[in-house]
Amino acid sequence: MEIIIKIVIVGLLISVVFNLFKAGVAMIKGDKQGRSMSHFIGRRLMFTAGLLLLLLVLIGLGVIEPNPNPYRSL
Repeated sequence: MEIIIKIVIVGLLISVVFNLFKAGVAMIKGDKQGRSMSHFIGRRLMFTAGLLLLLLVLIGLGVIEPNPNPYRSL
């Protein structure tokens, strides 16, 4: 189960970066025939919101645990 969660999270992060790259390409090309830059930015925002919601649900259900104190040495 843990590996599936990691794969989903990494997949969402990759799709966020991919859509950001596609938006940059659309902005540079300025092509009015293809998809606009706002389409890719909107998809990036949707994937980011989905990832944040997924992480909050998984933390709330206790499936994953955040590091409570990242500065404390063990």
